Amino acid sequence: MNEQASTGAARLSRRMARGCEFLGTDVAILGGAMSWVSERNLVAAISNAGGFGVIACGAMTPDLLDAEIAGTKALTDKPFGVNLITMHPDLTALIDVCRKHAVGHVVLAGGLPPAGSIDAIKASGAKLICFAPAMALAKKLMRSGVDALVVEGMEAGGHVGPVSTSVLAQEILPEVAADIPVFVAGGIGRGEAIAGYLDMGAAGVQLGTRFVCATESIAHAHFKKAFIRASAREAVTSVQVDPRLPVIPVRALKNAGTELFTAKQREVAQALDEGKIAMAEAQLQIEHYWAGALRRAVIDGDIEHGSIMAGQSVGMVKKEEPVADIIASLMDEAAAALEKRAM
Repeated sequence: MNEQASTGAARLSRRMARGCEFLGTDVAILGGAMSWVSERNLVAAISNAGGFGVIACGAMTPDLLDAEIAGTKALTDKPFGVNLITMHPDLTALIDVCRKHAVGHVVLAGGLPPAGSIDAIKASGAKLICFAPAMALAKKLMRSGVDALVVEGMEAGGHVGPVSTSVLAQEILPEVAADIPVFVAGGIGRGEAIAGYLDMGAAGVQLGTRFVCATESIAHAHFKKAFIRASAREAVTSVQVDPRLPVIPVRALKNAGTELFTAKQREVAQALDEGKIAMAEAQLQIEHYWAGALRRAVIDGDIEHGSIMAGQSVGMVKKEEPVADIIASLMDEAAAALEKRAM
């Protein structure tokens, strides 16, 4: 390593120190929790490569999560976390499973945590990370005692909000980064972007799409090929058909499955009109649809009718390669960018 590269690496190390200390890792990169993709193999690979893998619990039952955590522990002795969805009907039992395994970090996603969940997670000894798609929510979560925040913009894959990553970072980092570790997510595909957010005060970043085509990812070969061939503009958000339905936009590669989701919304809206289901059941049906559609694409390789959830950084996914190589490339790019800024 030449002196210039060494200086850039040193600057990067200093900027990531807070995030690394919080996560217990070599690099402050969280793996985005992607249902069916972020399972034991990819999670362990990210942690073994110096990052922080996160299990996507999604719609798992407590027994399934129990087995997944145990399976991940068999593949790595490095720190990793578990992502739980706030609307999961068995959230309390899932938290108990994390406590049983002494999971060090729990990531809560899907809106404001329900009553008692924050206290239960903190009582287990785990550090709590929550998503903050707006300044008001960031401050509310901080008052509630969360240990870190993820600021995720609309460029991300899967469920997304309405504001871009760059705008959220500018709005939130200057206000709260001094008080709590903040990880930036959404549309990050290269190290230069990581360097930029670290310079703005972020403790680290979260990447999902970039890891889908990792060699260690169990995603179907057809799913990976769709990522490698796609451009940023092909990753589009779903449309909400009925304003009554609690439908959070989902970003995915456009295919026939996009139209199938529109039809599913009409079906659920009609059931609401006819009084066959309550609003809570309507929301669960929508979530279960996404879980099933995503599985068809990721596991079965049905990239025409399944859901190919992908962030706009998908255009920067060029090939299948090991997680360690992906992280090394990102770190080299970030170090080089920081070195140039010092000149």
